[in-house]
Amino acid sequence: MWVIAGILITAVVIALIEVPLLVRKKLRKELWVFSSLLLFGTGLSIAKSLDVQIPNPLDWMTAVYKPLSDLLTGLLT
Repeated sequence: MWVIAGILITAVVIALIEVPLLVRKKLRKELWVFSSLLLFGTGLSIAKSLDVQIPNPLDWMTAVYKPLSDLLTGLLT
């Protein structure tokens, strides 16, 4: 519980530092990107602290390229 509170407090502090500057400079697109990445990162951090299994992107890439790798290995041996 304390870990989640720490993550949320950290995310709020980061937002309090960055958001006013982005609003003042009228950087709307950057504000949307910053907010979505902060929300995504905060969600992943909370999920990791709750021991939720998060899929590894490398597993997806391996599944996609494994047949091609097997084909090339078979042709070259």
